[in-house]
Parts: sequence; C-alpha cells; structure tokens
Amino acid sequence: MKTSKFSKRTLGLVAVGAVSLAAMAQAEETPSSVMTALSSTTLSGFVDTSAQWNPGTGNANNPAYLFGGANKADGFNLNVVKLMLEKDPQPSDGWGAGYKVDLLFGPDANTYGTQSTGTFADFAVKQAYVDLKVPIANGLDFKIGVWDTILGYEVFENSVNANFTRSYGYTIEPATFTGVLGSYNITELIGVAAGVANVTSSTINGRAFPTRAESYKAYMGDISLTAPTSWKWAAGSTLYVGVVNGFSALPGSTGFTHPADQFSLYVGTTISTPIKALKLGASYDYEGAGKQAISGSGYANAVSLYTTYQITEKMSLNTRGEWFTQSKGNVGIGYPSKVLALTGTLQYDLWKNVISRLELRWDHSADGTLAYGGTTAGTPTRKNAYELIANVVYKF
Repeated sequence: MKTSKFSKRTLGLVAVGAVSLAAMAQAEETPSSVMTALSSTTLSGFVDTSAQWNPGTGNANNPAYLFGGANKADGFNLNVVKLMLEKDPQPSDGWGAGYKVDLLFGPDANTYGTQSTGTFADFAVKQAYVDLKVPIANGLDFKIGVWDTILGYEVFENSVNANFTRSYGYTIEPATFTGVLGSYNITELIGVAAGVANVTSSTINGRAFPTRAESYKAYMGDISLTAPTSWKWAAGSTLYVGVVNGFSALPGSTGFTHPADQFSLYVGTTISTPIKALKLGASYDYEGAGKQAISGSGYANAVSLYTTYQITEKMSLNTRGEWFTQSKGNVGIGYPSKVLALTGTLQYDLWKNVISRLELRWDHSADGTLAYGGTTAGTPTRKNAYELIANVVYKF
C-alpha cells in the first residue's frame, strides 16, 4: 500500500504495523549478506473475519458492491488473510533499493482477480514490486512490478477504511497494475505521480493486443495537495485528483469481445473541521468503457460522502452516503442503473491489535426495478437490501 499517498487522500489510512525479523536472526560478528537482508525485512499482515445477517426471507440476490454477495450473507466468513514482506530502501546516499510483496489467501483473493493463469485457489498476489530511490532534487521513487491503483478514497485493506463494506466508487475503480510508477514530492504539500502499465484490468502480465503490445498500454497520473498549517483548523485537509486511460486485457474474465478502451477519473478530498474529533470526506469516481465492450460504450458514476467522529480514544462512528448511476448496458442483478446507499459503522478497539466493528448498510434500487432478495439467483423480489455485519480483524 502506498502509505504516503493514501494518507493524503483518505480518512484514517495508516501504515500496517510491521514486525521485524531481526530478532530471529542469530547474532554473528560478521553477518552474511542473506542475514543482513533478512534483518531489514519486515513481516506484517492481518486476518479478516466477519459475521453477516441479511434481514428478510430470501437473500439469493444481494447488492453487487465488490467483496460482498450471497456467499457472505446469513453466516460466518473468513474474508481474507494478508501477508506482507517489505524492505524499505533506506538510502544512505540518496540511492536505495527495496521491495514489497503482498500475498492474499481466502475467498477475497479470488475476487481480487490478479491470477495470470486464470486458476483460482484462494490465492492472489496483490503487490510485488521493486522499490527504487533516485537522488534527484527532493528524490524520485519508482515502483517496478505489480502495484496498487493510484485511484480511490478506499483501499482493499478494509481495516484502514472508514467502513467494512466497500463503496460503489471502489467497485468501479481499477485495482492493480503491472508496470512502472514514478512518484515525486514537489514540496511537503504537493505530490505527483505518473505511470505506465500493460492494461487497466488486474490480470498480472495481461496484454490488450499481444501483436501490438509495444504501443497499447495504460497510462495514468495523479496530483495531491495538502493544506498548510497556516490554514489553522483546516490544516491537513487534502485534495486528490487521478486519471487512468488504456485498454483492458484480452477476453476471458473481462467479458469483452475485444479489449475495451477504458477511462477512469477520481477526485477526492478529506476535510478537517473546527471540531477536532470530526472529519469529513467526499469522493467522485467515473468509469467509461468504449464501444468494444459487449454491451457497447458505457459509463458509471459514484458520489460518496463520509464522516468520521472519534467518540473516545477507542470508539469511533463512521458514516457513508452514496449515489451511484450507470448506463443500462452495465445493469445486472443487484446492480441497478441507480442506487442510493447508506452505511453506518461503529468501531470499538477493545483488544490490542484487534479492530472490531458493527455495521448497518442499506441499499435502495432508485430506478424502480427489483434488484435484491428472492430465493432464486437471477430473480430478485425487493427494491431494498439491508445488511447487519460484525467485523473482527487481527493485525500483526
């Protein structure tokens, strides 16, 4: 996870706690190169579990936000296990090299969908890149390999999101890229990034047109602005803008007759308030696909508003309101052309290293169609869906 960037554009995105492997290495007067590398590598991750109740008889058709669905309704769930190995570049002379590897295990790993082989076995590579530092001016940072999207108010690691369930904005964003990403801090308050990747879809090493792969790529860029301390109570507020444009991978999991040209835009802000315990946020996501898609050209828009109120040191209340619209060609079960969604999350950190949350979510089919419920997949019976979820995450 690109911690420095996310911390500028989200509520409560923080670095995952790292456990050093140095204590595991046997002391030597002259450490070998292998032991030296291990001593600077950290291991961290989390175990994410939940229990979900969908009130009402018949829950075969559920809201189609990412990482939800019927397989998690009315039961107990292991969502995902994440293991992260990381070596910080730590340059002494401006030149530094490190790496990061994020591995996912469990049902959500299949949904993440980075598998280059097409085989799903409750495993996925989320990130795996070489991190290089170049001592030019304030310092350039390059990631080469597989890395997270530069777009979005929310991230995959829901323990650092304000809510457990994902937004529709997160659902329509590209998730992972294989390529090169460069980032640079112009000042402490202004950061920029630019990158080139194979495709807009998540398949590792995917190609849009193998015979013309040298010219058909995905291109992206972003800029983040942070309010200075002179802005008093608004200090630390952020504005973030990012774009991605390119082609999807070849037909298969993408469902395109030909690789579709896609354009994604994200604009997000976090706003400090005169009330220290209260923070506000807002985001806008747009995704458009060209006429190569099976359904023809299409689009999706998502607007989200967030609030976070820190009631006590251990307790917080987080809310999210969403308005989602999309072209009729994209409509599916649990995925109507217009959706109004409200989510409330009460978080209380009772145990050390444990996040425990209770969440209530309401999705409403605002185009008047039946989109949810029912006892048969593909035959919804309701315009409203309600979900009550308990989420427990252990971070290490």
